[in-house]
Amino acid sequence: DDEGKLGFADTENDFELVNDFIVDENYKNCTHASHCMIYSKSNVPILNIYQPRSLILMQFRFDGYLGFPGGVVDPGESPEEALNRELSEESGLVSLVELKQDDRMMIHYNRYKSLVLHFFVKEVSSDVFRQIELLSIKAPEYGNEVLGTLRVPLYTMTDGYRGFPAFLQNKFIGNSRQQLLESLIKLKLMSTEEIQKVLFL
Repeated sequence: DDEGKLGFADTENDFELVNDFIVDENYKNCTHASHCMIYSKSNVPILNIYQPRSLILMQFRFDGYLGFPGGVVDPGESPEEALNRELSEESGLVSLVELKQDDRMMIHYNRYKSLVLHFFVKEVSSDVFRQIELLSIKAPEYGNEVLGTLRVPLYTMTDGYRGFPAFLQNKFIGNSRQQLLESLIKLKLMSTEEIQKVLFL
C-alpha cells in the first residue's frame, strides 16, 4: 500500500534530488508524500554546557523508526494541503502552524518505488514549539501512528560521540536522515564541514 512505500528497507541512495519546477508534470502518476521539519532557534544551553543551536521536532513512529511529521498526499490534494492535514492528525496542530508552498525546501524521488517526497521547513517561536510538543499527546494519531515526539540534539558532548553523533545512529524512515542533514546545511544551522566530521566518526 501507499503507506508501506514510505521508506521500508530504503537506503538514502535510493533517493535523488529533483527540480521542483518539473515534479508536478513529470511525476504526476507517482505516489506523493509530504513531510516537514518544524524548528525554533535556541541559545539556551543544555545542562548549562552544550549549545543547542536549534530545537528540531521529530517523531518516534509506530514501526520503531524516527521520522518527520507528514504522510501520503491523497488524490486532489496539494503537497501542502496533505501536510497540514497530517499535522492536524499526528500533532494536533489546527491553527499554530500552517505550511505553504513557499515553505517547501526540497523534493526527492525514489525511482524504485515511484515515490516523490516533498519536504517542507517551518521556523516557529520557542513558545509555539513548546505548545506543539504539549499538543502532540492529544492528537488523534498519538499512540497509533505516532508514539511520541523528540528533539534532535545538535551538540556533541565531551566524549566526542554522545549527542548528535549518537543520535544519527538511530534508525530513520526513508531518507529522513538525509532530509535532516541537508536542511541543517541549507538553514546554516550547521556547516558542511561539521556534518562531515560527525558522519565520519
